[in-house]
Amino acid sequence: MHRRVVITGVGGLCGLGTDAASMWKEMREGRSAIGPIANSELHDLEGMTGAEIKALPQHDINRKQFVSMARFSLLAVLAAREAMRQAGLSCDERNAHRFGATVGVGGLGWDVMEETYRALLLDGARRVGILAVPKTMPSAAAGQVSLSLGLRGPVFGVTSACASANHAIASAVDQIKLGRADVMVSGGSDAPFAWGVLKAWEAMRVLSPDTCRPFSADRKGLVLGEGAGMAVLESYEHATRRGATILAEIAGVGLSADAFHIAAPSVEGPASAMRACLADAGLNAEDVDYLNAHGTGTKSNDQTETAAIKRVFGNHAYSMSISSTKSTHAHCLGAASALEMIACVMAMQEDVVPPTANYREPDPACDLDITPNVPRERKVRVAMSNAFAMGGTNAVLAFRQV
Repeated sequence: MHRRVVITGVGGLCGLGTDAASMWKEMREGRSAIGPIANSELHDLEGMTGAEIKALPQHDINRKQFVSMARFSLLAVLAAREAMRQAGLSCDERNAHRFGATVGVGGLGWDVMEETYRALLLDGARRVGILAVPKTMPSAAAGQVSLSLGLRGPVFGVTSACASANHAIASAVDQIKLGRADVMVSGGSDAPFAWGVLKAWEAMRVLSPDTCRPFSADRKGLVLGEGAGMAVLESYEHATRRGATILAEIAGVGLSADAFHIAAPSVEGPASAMRACLADAGLNAEDVDYLNAHGTGTKSNDQTETAAIKRVFGNHAYSMSISSTKSTHAHCLGAASALEMIACVMAMQEDVVPPTANYREPDPACDLDITPNVPRERKVRVAMSNAFAMGGTNAVLAFRQV
């Protein structure tokens, strides 16, 4: 039986805001959250830019669970709880085994890892916190979402660098289509603002010294951000049976690998994933109204992605609206494509395309309509979201109005 999968709730937080509505409002208007990183203990890394969450929202997470979480897990739980509230769902002993969670992460509990190593190597500590292992493991975010919401169905972490959230959502869709779950809470989370992590990114020479300018000729690289985005996915039957408000349908999934280079992008891998997504959704290229690009703001990524889009969409590549919302919320790694999923859902809800912020100069190699600086009203019936990660792991999702 072919089960349709729909989204009935979203939740998220990042530098733009601490709930999905406030985040989307800033994204839609093209207001960037990128600026000097102030809150983190960055030691000798003064002057780093990023998109950080200045203050967490009020919450009622019990203290016992709160102290057992690294920051990336906390962000995932806050986003998941918001998504469940919007969906109007809760689970109990009768249905908990039919509710699951998949959470994509690019890294792990970096804040706890850094604190642990500093205590041991610099401060002469002989012991570390008893919860260091369960706090730092990459699957902790999924486990903590399960604990917080009482989910007893399929629960696991997914990791594929900056495609992690799209891969997690794709995995959740599979659980529902295979009949293993009726409801999956799915998305991604990351909190990379730790000294060692930023030193590692600095060494790659891909960080922009000022801001993120995707597809602009004067772009200088990516900017890191922290955040989480989560969605409640349900089978269409489950959602309609309970009279839920359906925000969008996940129409298709396309997955591929470059098998080309551990860090450099390729054209064929992303093109293959976009083609597979269209085929899975039963869509023609001309059906896509809005494409949320991977759009990191590095010279090579944006040029390569433009070439891949042209290869798949042909002349329609010039007719559809494209934007990179990383220009507003920065590159949140494991959370990136989850925040971009929210952008796609809201673009369809409001028939408006969020812009590519900070755009200054046309690049002949990136000559598509990337919706520079200001939002555009247009009918968005189908939206697609690209996620192309280091390691050559690609995941593309298509969303459709219901």
